Amino acid sequence: MTDALVETRKVDAAAWWRQAAVYQIYPRSFADANGDGLGDIPGIVSRVDYLADLGVDAVWLSPFYPSALADGGYDVADYRDVDPRLGTLDDFDAMVAALHERGIRVVVDIVPNHTSDLHEWFQEALAAGRGSAARERYIFREGTGPDGSEPPTDWVSVFGGPAWERVEDGQWYFHNFATEQPDLNWDNPEVRADFLKTLRFWSDRGVDGFRIDVAHMLTKDLTEPLPSRAELDALPQDGKHPLIDRDDVHEIYAEWRRVFDEYDPPRTAVAEAWVSTPERRARYASAEGLGQAFNFDLLVADFDAGQFRSVIAENLAQSQMSGSSTTWVLSNHDVTRHATRYGLPALEGRAVKQGTEWVAAGGPADGIDLEQGLRRAHAATLLLLGLPGSAYLYQGEELGLQEVAEIAPEQRQDPAFFRGGEFDGLGRDGCRVPLPWTASGSSFGFGGDAHLPQPAWFADYAVDVEAADPASTLSLYREALRLRRRLQADETLEWIETGRADVLRFARPNGWQVVTNFGSESFDLGADAADVVLGPVTEGALPGDSTVWIAPAGLIG
Repeated sequence: MTDALVETRKVDAAAWWRQAAVYQIYPRSFADANGDGLGDIPGIVSRVDYLADLGVDAVWLSPFYPSALADGGYDVADYRDVDPRLGTLDDFDAMVAALHERGIRVVVDIVPNHTSDLHEWFQEALAAGRGSAARERYIFREGTGPDGSEPPTDWVSVFGGPAWERVEDGQWYFHNFATEQPDLNWDNPEVRADFLKTLRFWSDRGVDGFRIDVAHMLTKDLTEPLPSRAELDALPQDGKHPLIDRDDVHEIYAEWRRVFDEYDPPRTAVAEAWVSTPERRARYASAEGLGQAFNFDLLVADFDAGQFRSVIAENLAQSQMSGSSTTWVLSNHDVTRHATRYGLPALEGRAVKQGTEWVAAGGPADGIDLEQGLRRAHAATLLLLGLPGSAYLYQGEELGLQEVAEIAPEQRQDPAFFRGGEFDGLGRDGCRVPLPWTASGSSFGFGGDAHLPQPAWFADYAVDVEAADPASTLSLYREALRLRRRLQADETLEWIETGRADVLRFARPNGWQVVTNFGSESFDLGADAADVVLGPVTEGALPGDSTVWIAPAGLIG
């Protein structure tokens, strides 16, 4: 092999993430190997052939670390271990090896904004008291009022309720999320050094990349006097906001990038960064920083041609700005599943539509068109998988799973349900219900009694049912991912005018075309109907709520 070929393969290995299909696993709800009702790492190992058959390039694991599950695992008690209920580090190593053997890379969640209140650092801070080095790792303040019994500010946490909690000696600590999730002080060198150690720990175990939770919230300016809630909310998010998307956070990620680049190929990272402008998001995706950042625009878009085209165009422009590739997401562990969203009426005048009203009402059958939702979910997925950039898929969407609305209050687990906040008091349990693997059995083949209730209708969506049906959602995903690998081209597209506002059509550089009909009237494909390789065609036309892929003869081989 020539040196040039060796170098080309190194470049390809380093750039694997740019157009990867990444499958998000919520470990506690994927597969349960030991029968305790909680998904685990050996459960993932037992399903690696399923993942290989699906055709994904990587898996992203939501947190699997030791946790009291105050926030579904995002309250981390130890960043360099596996929750004993989910397995051991040896189990983790076996999982990485099994996935790598099948050509599937591994991305893990890193939660750097806060720890669990059970983390040894926080327990040390409680014991050490005022003015201690241990408390300097977190954000402690004196209270207000004559006796300090009032919180330092009137700020509200993301999950609702006060953002400050008082400890036994009278001081207060800051938590942007649940009470059990105290925010770290990223001005502290010890905090920064420890996370570098964590990144190396997992990289040394073969992890290929990291998803960075709330990457925009780490650094803070809490110079006294602290602003009121009203003053805080009125401040622009321009890099100088006290809590959100500060310019100095990129100093941290530049240091992380130097760690990632110690490895061959370099480790990758993708930022969860909710920021105010495309320009600010591009900074997280820069080659000097994390390298990629999520765009969540399709999570809040209706099934509408104009909205989709605008989102696509804007995000491709952003990727050129950053030099990164863009990301496409229709569902994840925080939002109502898209097969459900697309079956609900459009909510006029709403900037965000997550299906919260329908779920809060208990999921009434007369409030949703399930067939329309699934049909549109198929169309949106094929459009997404045809776009340049990487696609992030959420476990269960390949089965066409609907959101589970019928969860009794006493069965819910998400702190957002109990505390309110940005999730309207509803919570996110409905998209985290354990997967159905078989149509029969007490937990549909998941393992033990599922930790969240599975509805009876899950039987119709079980893997064994769909694997045997060539017309199922699972069969569609498998074929789409197989063809996507063969059709993949450079990271550009060219829009093709269709003469209809409700039909989008684009071509990739190699001639691969994607056509999506967002309307109800069929769209005539003409002679191109003969070159359709995926998607429905009826008498040479594309039905409404559908997508087809067109590939000229010889392109697939």
